[in-house]
Amino acid sequence: MASAPGRLIALEGIDGCGKSTQARLLADRLGALLTFEPGATALGVSLRALLLDPHRPAVAERTEALLMAADRAEHVADVVRPALERGEWVVTDRFSASTLAYQGYGRGLDLGDLTLLIEWATGGLAPDLTVLVAVDPALGAARRSGSVEDRMEAAGDGFRQRVADGYRQLACRGDTPWLVVDGSQTIEEVAELVWSGVHGRLGGPS
Repeated sequence: MASAPGRLIALEGIDGCGKSTQARLLADRLGALLTFEPGATALGVSLRALLLDPHRPAVAERTEALLMAADRAEHVADVVRPALERGEWVVTDRFSASTLAYQGYGRGLDLGDLTLLIEWATGGLAPDLTVLVAVDPALGAARRSGSVEDRMEAAGDGFRQRVADGYRQLACRGDTPWLVVDGSQTIEEVAELVWSGVHGRLGGPS
């Protein structure tokens, strides 16, 4: 009997929402492969530095989107798709919705153009479920207070608000499966919301 197909779950949200912690906890509970964007591959490490290192020269908005797409194409080819084809479940800290939220709503690039770019970079691969850990931008900023900011994190309050609003709009569109959880609660409470939502939608690995 062939093994059950793998599932892809993406954790999304603004910086400081707690999604990285929740991705790790969910992957542990599912026994899934944990990965992230940008920077999960050898090429991705270099691309992440180009994108986020505040000491490097800034890049244009379209360049930023293309670099993100290059990172995702390599991530899918080297990490995500092989794992899914082996029947593994994969939990990723950021995926396609990040491009729409950050480069689309945040930077103001055309969502239609970005959607086509994402589909090409991923070969049409989309998450079985995208989990939005939703928090107010002020809370996200407060949680990150005192930490060294990368280029995205240092983009300002207006940018963070546009990204947060964008995530909400994406989750409401209904064209792909989303789960929205309140990230303002304790780590344990958020983890239970994520787990119950994911398990209720997808079950778990057999």
